Amino acid sequence: MAKTAMAYKEKMKELSVLSLICSCFYPEHRNNLVCEFEDMEVKPINKRASGQAFEVILKPPSPVSEVAHNLSAPKKRDISLEDIQKKLEAAEDRRRSQEAQILKALAEKREHERDVLLKALEENSNFSKMAEEKLTMKMEQIKENREAYLAALLERLQEKERHAAVVRRNKELMEELSA
Repeated sequence: MAKTAMAYKEKMKELSVLSLICSCFYPEHRNNLVCEFEDMEVKPINKRASGQAFEVILKPPSPVSEVAHNLSAPKKRDISLEDIQKKLEAAEDRRRSQEAQILKALAEKREHERDVLLKALEENSNFSKMAEEKLTMKMEQIKENREAYLAALLERLQEKERHAAVVRRNKELMEELSA
């Protein structure tokens, strides 16, 4: 049935549109057949109000047309075991090549990550050293400032002691003079 439908479609393509149009303008009944092909006849049907109508009669396919249909189909090449083996080996080679490329890319990525990690560790170490140096400098400054402050306090205390000693001596002299 499918072959018949395909044959019908092909024959309808071959059907001359010009002959259909001419039959509409010149409705002379010539043997009551518009077209005839190997396995199809086209006959006009009584004219209807909507336009011309045709009857398509399909004949059983002839052995010649069956052979023509079989010849048109491309034949598949027989595939040998060697061809299959070659294709399998080529596919395996492609798989190995892709696997090698992926492994190489992963190794490069690991190397890059290792380099980045080493650089980060180095920067962290440098930062730690710098922070430690700054902290040591600040501690030394604080110590120096404290020592300077204590020295200044001691100096003022000594000065007050000297002043107090002068005041006491003056007081003693005043008492001796008044006594």
